[in-house]
Amino acid sequence: MTIKDYAILRDLAERYREIAADPVMDVRRDLWRRHNSLKRTRPLIYIRAFAWQEMVQSRLHCDDPFFRGYEDFFRQSLFRYTFEDDFIFEPWVTVRAACVTPPEGVWGLASPRTHSTEARGSFVWNAPLKAEEDIERLIEPHHAIDEAETARRMEKLDDAIGDLLTINVDRQPAYVMWEGDISTQLVYLRGLEQVMWDMMDRPAWLHRLLARMRDGILRTHEEAEAAGDWSLSAHQNQAMPYAEELADPAANRNGVSRRQLWVFMASQETTAVGPKQFEEFMLRYQIPIVAPFGLVAYGCCEDLTRKIEVLRQIPNLRRIAVSPMADVAKCAAQIGQDYVLSYRPSPTDMVGYGFNAAKVREMLTRDLDACGDCHVDITLKDVETVQGDPDRIRRWVDVTHEVLGT
Repeated sequence: MTIKDYAILRDLAERYREIAADPVMDVRRDLWRRHNSLKRTRPLIYIRAFAWQEMVQSRLHCDDPFFRGYEDFFRQSLFRYTFEDDFIFEPWVTVRAACVTPPEGVWGLASPRTHSTEARGSFVWNAPLKAEEDIERLIEPHHAIDEAETARRMEKLDDAIGDLLTINVDRQPAYVMWEGDISTQLVYLRGLEQVMWDMMDRPAWLHRLLARMRDGILRTHEEAEAAGDWSLSAHQNQAMPYAEELADPAANRNGVSRRQLWVFMASQETTAVGPKQFEEFMLRYQIPIVAPFGLVAYGCCEDLTRKIEVLRQIPNLRRIAVSPMADVAKCAAQIGQDYVLSYRPSPTDMVGYGFNAAKVREMLTRDLDACGDCHVDITLKDVETVQGDPDRIRRWVDVTHEVLGT
């Protein structure tokens, strides 16, 4: 670590420590606990994405790639602190344990990608499961951690800023989030269009593949629990993961059971699949994965309007995403006060191309009125551009507070 890197990181860590100690964080924790426990609060606001790559503040100055990752975390945090939404800055910084997975991909098969020549453009991939017998090429995943590499990471960061911030080590298994929802990796392995054909042409084979993926993910979760590697920093719910029924997020509190944690699950790839096929070819395989957890948050960007009734099968379901493609009124009528309604307005309409405060007020008012007496929070996510305007997100938060009367 160079003297320059050391000075940069320590300055940023000190500034981050100050914002994490802001008394408003405890106010927000109490709000999220009550809100996620279906108690009446004001609608909470969460900025999940803000086109960070467009901001001048995103420029990094550390030389060491490892420290550049943490420099980016601190600079993002200091920038987002100005938004004054209901985000909680925790008084620690996390090192991810070095989980051992095949270099080709979590299922042992590579999905080579061809990228667009445009900056941040799209890509296509070559799905490796071409024939039915290719299913036998999938590995059987296990939870394993490279302890030497994990210790090296932890010691390197601790030496730099450990006297300023708690260094939390996250030892949860690799098969979580997009590696653990079945849906994402299924499509990388088989191809989206081909999965749709498989539902009709070879359903028995597809069920065999889905069962194999379910069992593999479950195995890693069970092995991690047996090893004491789930911790209170492993909560995931695409919001602030607090609830009165569960222990608060905390650093280095290992050895907890999945029953003490939030889990996030989604199936964006099946957004165009009807409720019956969604239940048959996805949800029934996801339920055993989420069932051992304390509380479940379901949905990301997919339209769940026609699937809410089948989602009721999920034990401990607590949050349902209502994406920009969903019918807010129809979703609200089905969700009622049974779950938290995570309302996600279109980032394009909100902040993506120009900023029209009157239009934002009109759309938010319409949709929030449709939510009625639901337990609703507002998540602005998937913001790919604000046209380089560093003040646009804060202006959106101000207008949203105005609409809410908060």
